[in-house]
Amino acid sequence: MTPEGPLPVVIVAGLHADARRATVDRLLREVPGSVALHHDLSTAPAGTVRRSVRDATGALSSGEAPLVNDCACCALREDLVPELERLAEGALTRLAIVELWDSVEPHGMAEVIAAHGEGAFRLTNVLTAVDPALVLPCLSNGDDLAEAGLAAAPTDRRTVGDTFARQLEYAPLAVADSPGAEPDDLALLRQLHPAADQVRLGSQGLGAAAVAGFDVAAAASAQHPACARLPHDCDEEGVSTFVWQRRQPFHAGRLYEALEDLCCAAARSRGRFWLADRPDSLLAWEAAGGALCVEYAGPWMASLPDAAWELMPAERRTAAALSWHPEHGDRCQHLVFTSPGLDRAGLLALLDSCLLTDDELASGPDAWTRPTGFDRLLDSAA
Repeated sequence: MTPEGPLPVVIVAGLHADARRATVDRLLREVPGSVALHHDLSTAPAGTVRRSVRDATGALSSGEAPLVNDCACCALREDLVPELERLAEGALTRLAIVELWDSVEPHGMAEVIAAHGEGAFRLTNVLTAVDPALVLPCLSNGDDLAEAGLAAAPTDRRTVGDTFARQLEYAPLAVADSPGAEPDDLALLRQLHPAADQVRLGSQGLGAAAVAGFDVAAAASAQHPACARLPHDCDEEGVSTFVWQRRQPFHAGRLYEALEDLCCAAARSRGRFWLADRPDSLLAWEAAGGALCVEYAGPWMASLPDAAWELMPAERRTAAALSWHPEHGDRCQHLVFTSPGLDRAGLLALLDSCLLTDDELASGPDAWTRPTGFDRLLDSAA
């Protein structure tokens, strides 16, 4: 523990390795007494994870941690906390910088650090380092991480695009390392995560931002499909964000037939939606690189008995109350599409065509309940 209290810990994440390392180097130079801790997961196929510790002058130590449960990220978690405890006990480190490996998402690591500090260390911020020129190529990459040599476990089925999107959207601070970034690249970065503070790597104050504070619970809530802070409608430098909101339910069959066109219509899309034949199910939508993930994200608040409301997180109750509809409650369609060259009119027409018509609504369930691809997609994942 430092004389001032628990050791501050900042996470630096990102698939753009050069930008990530440059951000860590900048922090090491700007914050005297700072130390960077990095676990290289590229050696996981050989059964180990390589750990390195360095400061502004160079390497301080290195070592290996054995693979845990055939999962490189599990090994990282097992080794990270003891290393942070060791740095805290030495009382010489002023800031611990946890540089995550390429495909490691900061959400899980942030929760590990926050849960195990026990007064010795505390998470003070999460940064994602990006090269703006690589944002669109990353989002558009639908390859599995395994194909790119970036899988963290044999069972890792994530893609490059969705992994990068989650890295960016979780962090409250994006550090852009590209002095020659084009205006459209920066516009895309801003629209993907407008709630984040975005700073250039060469600007002053990165060290202060690293210890500005971080609320793990609030960050998790902001990512939950029911109350996520989704981007607003925007047009800038040829990059658009289209926000589509409706109250009536989707016809499951028509929406399923439109999925391929919808998930390929934008570099990134996400949000929440509901199907007429699953009125109690809040469904999450995430797409990047032409790959779509649809998942059950819990019940709509409108489907719960009054007594169950008090058991739900305050953020869920507030979000439901603010968007309440006299007929549908908090059930809604809220999908957001961000991309250069977005076809707004085409998206609007396609999405609206997937909704139940007034006649179908009036006819009742017999007019629109039939087996669809969603039965297989959602029931197999349950």
